[in-house]
Formats: sequence, C-alpha cells, structure tokens
Amino acid sequence: MSAAPRQMRLGLFLRGVGHHLAAWRHPAARPRDSLNARHYRDLARAAERAKFDMVFLADSITARGWTAAPDVAGREGHIALFEPLTLLSALSSVTDHIGLVATASTTYNAPFSLARAFASLDHLSGGRAGWNVVTSSDPNEAGNFGLPAHPDHADRYRRGAEFLDVVLRLWDSWEDDAILADQESGVFYDRSKVHELAHRGAHFSVRGPLNVARPPQGHPVVVQAGSSEAGQDLAAATAEVVFTAQPTLAEAQVFYASLKGRLARHGRAENDLLIMPGIMPVIGRTAQEAADRHAKIQNLIHPSVGLHLLSQLLGGVDLSGHDPDGPLPAIADSNSGKSRLRLVSDLAGREGLTLRETYLAVAGARGHWTVIGTPEHIADQMEERFLSGGADGFNVMPPLLPSGFDDFANLVVPELQRRGLFRSEYEGLTLRDHLGLARPPSRFASPARRLA
Repeated sequence: MSAAPRQMRLGLFLRGVGHHLAAWRHPAARPRDSLNARHYRDLARAAERAKFDMVFLADSITARGWTAAPDVAGREGHIALFEPLTLLSALSSVTDHIGLVATASTTYNAPFSLARAFASLDHLSGGRAGWNVVTSSDPNEAGNFGLPAHPDHADRYRRGAEFLDVVLRLWDSWEDDAILADQESGVFYDRSKVHELAHRGAHFSVRGPLNVARPPQGHPVVVQAGSSEAGQDLAAATAEVVFTAQPTLAEAQVFYASLKGRLARHGRAENDLLIMPGIMPVIGRTAQEAADRHAKIQNLIHPSVGLHLLSQLLGGVDLSGHDPDGPLPAIADSNSGKSRLRLVSDLAGREGLTLRETYLAVAGARGHWTVIGTPEHIADQMEERFLSGGADGFNVMPPLLPSGFDDFANLVVPELQRRGLFRSEYEGLTLRDHLGLARPPSRFASPARRLA
C-alpha cells in the first residue's frame, strides 16, 4: 500500500488588521479592529472553513515604538494588541478544529504558570493548543519586569532550554489515567500516577506537580521561531514546528537542510519537525492588479516609520544620521534577534539596496517571503518551495486583514487543493492530528503503561 501523498501545512498568522507596516492606513482597513474580538473570531472561523492547520499569534511584552523619536512615536499601528492566550481561549469556544498557537517568552515568564496556562488552553480547546517558544528579542521588555537590562543572547537560550524542559515535565506530571473520579470508593485520583518534579537547576527551582491534568495532546505542540545557530540547536532538540523567515528558495533550502540535518543527533526523524516559513501573498486576478495593490500599500509607509522598523530589525542600531538614499552601514552583532539582523543585512548587500529601498523591501513582511501575483503564480511559487526541499508548509501573513486572507482562502487554497497539495477536510480533531505529529507519552509513566 503506497503512502498518502505529502501535503502542505498552513497557518494563518493573525496580526491586527494586517501584516504590512502601513496596513492600518489602507482605505479598506478598519484600524480599530485590532482590539475587536469579532474581527479575530471571524478570521479564525474563515481559516477553519479553509481547513487551515492553525492560527498563530506573535507577541511582544512591551509597547513597541512608543519611546521612538517624535516623528515616529504615535505612528505605529501594531502597538495595542490582545494578550495571545486570553484571545485564543476566547477563540477556542467559537471554533471546533483549527489549532491555536500563542507566543510566550521564556525570559519573562515562570515555567509553572506558563505550563498551567497552555495545559488549560489545550483542555478548553479539546487538544488544539500550541506554544511558540521565544526567548524575547526586544531589549525594552526588560524594564517591564524589573530587570536593568535584557539578558545576553546566549544566557537567554540557556534559560530557555531549561524553561522548556521544566514545562514539558510539568505537562507529564499527571499520567493520562491518573484521574479516577470513583464516586463509590471516594478516590478522585491515583496518587501513584501524579509525580513531583523536585527540579533544581541553574535558573529555576520547581517542585510540581502541575495542578492541571495532563493535556489532551500530552504536550501542546511546541513551536519555535529562532533561526540562529542557538535557535536551530534548541529547535532540533525540542521543537515540532519551526516558523522562519527565508525570502529566497536557496536560503530556504539551506535552512531546511541545516535544521533537518540536526535532528538525528537527538534521536529524532525528519517528520518529527515541520518547517513553515512565513509568506506574505499580495494577490490579484491579474499580475498587474497584484502589482498595483502592492504599490498602493507601499506608498502609505511614512518614511520615518519605515526607517524605525529597519532599525528594530537590525538590533536597534541608530540610523537617523544616515542618508536614506545611501547604502546600509556596516552593522555590528546584536544582543537582539541575530537571525533577522543577518537576513536584512544580506538582503541589502546582495541586491545593493539603499536604506530607503531596504525598509520598503521589508516593511510588508519584516524579512519574510513576499510573493506578488495571480493565485496561480502564488500557488506555483509555494509548490516549488514545498517540493524542492524548502518547506513543509507556510505561515500565511496577509498584508491586509480580513481582505487579504479572504483572497487567499477563496483563490489560492482551491488551486492548492486542485493540485493535491492541501487537504479538503480535516483528518482528525487535534492540532497534532492535523500536523501528523505523534502524541508523546508521559515520561513518568512506567514502560508498561506507556505501551498500554
């Protein structure tokens, strides 16, 4: 019997009223919908109708841009947003199938409270939760948590690795059949199947067990987005989905081979981890219509805001004294997001871009892959990357929401389905079912109980 043909995994990356830097200024946008629960409910339901694997929420725990220069502060449209776990808990009650993935930082949280929150979301949603594990790249977050400075990049990853290990063991601390609820005997749970961690490490001391029963998925799906060497090493050991920014096919193939090639040293198979680069599709029924749509929203970028975004992507370097029509200056290494700094610097150098051209190139998708064209062209590009060792699927980042996603769902998804590249119906009930990922057993259960 031949194996079922490999199909793409698709996520919808929710970001206010659109991913483009100037989305909120577009005439079709409803700028206040960034804080409108109905807006997100309708998007999640639309993604579920399109049979997407998941919706995804990024997060920042600082008000980005508000301390910027006077000509920038007040112009940032992605500053007032819901806390992701709160929003996804609400969305779990109005959807039935789609996965719900939230970002949460290992630098500015505690393992026990985060393990409890994601276990709760997994129960509330019937097994559809995922955690996007980040170590935080914005140094401004430190001041909101009583720290004088943002921890060093290497220290953040060491803390992150221990944090994740503790969370996974907390999710395992209740075995699947620990709750008996035997009303006749009066025994609610089997204490032999609930386990204390007694963890004492370099960064955390956590007794356990968790005070939530084991999540329906065993572990909510573990997602990561780091593409640096440290990020890839952590992902190879622990991640099940990786979101990444790879603007060209060649770069995507190198990253895909690098990350998949690290799995064997951790005893993992290639199918244990899915790589889903971001894609910002600008769709038109003709190539000219798509180009016109892209030009229209690009023209709404305020120059100072574009330059500020570029500064952020480059680790906070001050670009205010540089000629916007001159080349990108040499940028030293950063304690922030190393992979994005390298990506933007390489883009500017490879294509000989000025500062202005560089911020225009990244303003829509922040370094992710931008594809402009007809539905057929976008499907062609996705198919090539999927079949050429560059991706297992994609995190879709519409420039405008909801209209950009409506175009993708109504025009691109049917084309992918026609080619046999994407599902027409859900195969199961949980996010792990959608992604084809195995449900992990509790590490505390005896071998006999694990096999039961």
